[in-house]
Amino acid sequence: MTTEEEKTTTPAGSARRGVVGRLSWGLADQAASSMSNFAVGVYVARSLGPTAFGVFSLAWVTYGVVLAASRGLATDPLVVRFSAVPEASWRSAVARSSGAALGLGTAVGAVCLLVGLALGGGVGPAFACLGVVLPGLLLQDAWRFAFFAAGTGKKAFLNDLVWGVALVPAMVVAARVGSVAAFVLAWGGSAAVAAGYGSLQSGIRPRVARARGWLREQRDLGFRYLVENSSLSGAGQLRAYGLGAIVGVGAVGAVRGAELLQGPFLALLMGLSLVTVAEAARVLRRAPHRLGRFCLLLGGGQAAAALLWGAALLLVPDRLGELVLGDVWHSASELIVPATLSVAGAGLGTGAAAGLRALGAARRSLRAQLFASVCYAGGGLGGAAVAGTVGSAWGVAAATLSGSAVWWLHLRAGRREHHVNPIPEVRTS
Repeated sequence: MTTEEEKTTTPAGSARRGVVGRLSWGLADQAASSMSNFAVGVYVARSLGPTAFGVFSLAWVTYGVVLAASRGLATDPLVVRFSAVPEASWRSAVARSSGAALGLGTAVGAVCLLVGLALGGGVGPAFACLGVVLPGLLLQDAWRFAFFAAGTGKKAFLNDLVWGVALVPAMVVAARVGSVAAFVLAWGGSAAVAAGYGSLQSGIRPRVARARGWLREQRDLGFRYLVENSSLSGAGQLRAYGLGAIVGVGAVGAVRGAELLQGPFLALLMGLSLVTVAEAARVLRRAPHRLGRFCLLLGGGQAAAALLWGAALLLVPDRLGELVLGDVWHSASELIVPATLSVAGAGLGTGAAAGLRALGAARRSLRAQLFASVCYAGGGLGGAAVAGTVGSAWGVAAATLSGSAVWWLHLRAGRREHHVNPIPEVRTS
């Protein structure tokens, strides 16, 4: 090989190694997150039974809505605009974005606390405790986004590992208490430990006082991402509440049980933007013509893996399923096929979603997400009205596959628009 060829190929090889390294840490981080979420769900399901597990699931779904809002306003703009930028710019942006996440968690947490105290009964204490732990939960998630934006996924992995270690004694104590509220406190309290560790890792203190400035600076992306993210999580919450009203709280537990069986891929999808949006942004800046291939490999790989996992779940004997989920297994196992198709469809769609985020095509991603969310809520509730829990699962599967097709249509249009009118250079301060 000539010296000139070495100069040409070495940077490309180095770039590929960099991408593989960052994605590897992303997969490791998501594995840690998946294991923690799966362990929490299984432990709570076995400890509380179907009805109480349904109450815990309602709190979990509510947290998902608030988390989606936090990501849209605070951390999605950070990943899009402050990936691979000078460290000084990154540190300033992280201080403000993490402050926004912490401020949102405190404000919404106070509302949840008051609502929970007003509700009382079996649901009220769970929501009151959720309000107490929300600030720590959102701040911990904000650090993960920050580390992946900087290309230091190892720190995100270590942070999730700390959360997982802190969960062990917390869950043991919660099991002895034996209430939904105790499990919510254990889950969120251990996240607060990891959030504190994240501040030590980064050497950055969240600037809540500068959160308003961050929201103002990022409003062109942030508020569209807020609507986009909230529509998805809000559709899930609407489906959960509606399913509970139409079929019963036990049905919510069955759906959550089926999601736990798909745990490795659902957790990966929930945290996908931690890795893939940052990587798609790098691909766009360095080789725009490769963005479509990157997104297709990403989405197709996830869909194929989800289908293989679902096929393996169908082979699980009832005795082993009962060992994992207890009484929840029987109702959850009936939903494996539609739940697998839902995860496969969502995995395929996230490839296109990452591309649209990297393009900064917030209007197109918003349209695609609104369509997918309306289909999700409509399919889930319509299916429940027609055929109960199983009907809801099949309605969601059909909706997710339809939404994925719309995501890819918008990505194709967004790439054409980018070639004609490239987006201006993103801000780095």
